[in-house]
Amino acid sequence: MSHIRAKCASLLAPILKGQGSLSQTLEPMLNNISFEDRGLAHELILGTLRQAPRLERIALQLVQKPLKEKDKDIWALILIGLYQLEFMRIADHAILSKTVDATQALKKPWAKGLVNGVLRNFQRDKAKIEDKLANDICFQSAFPGWLAKRVRKFWPEQAEAVYQATNSQPPITLRVNQAKISLTDYIEQLTAEGIQFEQHPTTGFISLTQAIDVRVLPGFGEGLVSVQDTAAQFSAQLMNLQPGLNVLDACSAPGGKTCAMLEAEPALKQLTAIDLEANRLERVQQNLDRLGLSASLKAGDVADTEAWWDGEPFDRILLDAPCSATGVIRRHPDIKYLRRPEDINALADTQLHLMTALWPLLKEQGELLYATCSILPPENEQVMSRFIAQHPDAEIVPIELPTGFKQTIGWQFLPEEGAQDGFYYAKIKKGSH
Repeated sequence: MSHIRAKCASLLAPILKGQGSLSQTLEPMLNNISFEDRGLAHELILGTLRQAPRLERIALQLVQKPLKEKDKDIWALILIGLYQLEFMRIADHAILSKTVDATQALKKPWAKGLVNGVLRNFQRDKAKIEDKLANDICFQSAFPGWLAKRVRKFWPEQAEAVYQATNSQPPITLRVNQAKISLTDYIEQLTAEGIQFEQHPTTGFISLTQAIDVRVLPGFGEGLVSVQDTAAQFSAQLMNLQPGLNVLDACSAPGGKTCAMLEAEPALKQLTAIDLEANRLERVQQNLDRLGLSASLKAGDVADTEAWWDGEPFDRILLDAPCSATGVIRRHPDIKYLRRPEDINALADTQLHLMTALWPLLKEQGELLYATCSILPPENEQVMSRFIAQHPDAEIVPIELPTGFKQTIGWQFLPEEGAQDGFYYAKIKKGSH
């Protein structure tokens, strides 16, 4: 099975250089290995990436001479070995032998002694190394230093909990299609099938307590249920939908919020869902088809409204803006390596640009809901402040939700273990000029 570790190391190597992404490489890799090995590969890749900034600090204490760039796969293999020793229930001798053997599969037998030595020295000197790194923020948080510091700056009281939640397994939260079945009746179906779940005491949302193939959920194929994070599920409620409204879902893929809005209010005049890439809209269409819903899908640049808008103003606009995704790192741990400090201000400018472009498309007294999966105020509250300063006809609509944090403008969720991802909402109404 050592080739599994070699394949995982090969996949991780470019990401550790800040290149590629799991969304492009993970699924093809898993499809190319045997079914029984997929669970292990998935755990090695996602687990190692979640902990990688911490593991790298350990490895730097143990590797005497920096490896060449072309040997990033060996560096990745060392991190995989350290991850297994620290976090997986595999016998130490099996971890050592299989991880060392992976050097052969990588066609780098010269690294056998290096990998073996690093892992054995970690076993022997673990307490000493951890003591030495006790005040190192990357080691403590398993975050890149710049991001760990920003979390601590903006959320000083919650920072440790944010680190811990971000490094944990994300929950699988269900959205029950209450246009087709009540929550109570669906809970009865889960119970009858023996599927383990829990209901969040504050929000009432259902989360599975063990990972399963969602296609085996009762009524999944018939559109009774979808998978959607708790925080994202509030979007349909916050949209204040009513029959006969013309609604825009900007940056809509993969379509969870599009579908949730149509479930919540089946009698909309029209829902237009736009996304930059046509291939991403295919996923939106698949979700609509499974749920028996319909929307007008358009591929295009949201900000280039002349290219796609038919001239009929919208009553409601949802802008789920492109962002740093710092609230969903546990689902996309490669963000720790792909995101850069300078990205945040650039993204904030893009977010403001998109909102400014969409504002003229909103009817007077219409409402725009701004959302991101970021936990950083420069992309959230500060973007809204900038927008409102430039648009005197924008009125803040207060938001009250059962969990999360009220902000001066909008509402912030932070990632919580076993609960929601990090997410931000702000709502504005178009008054008269």
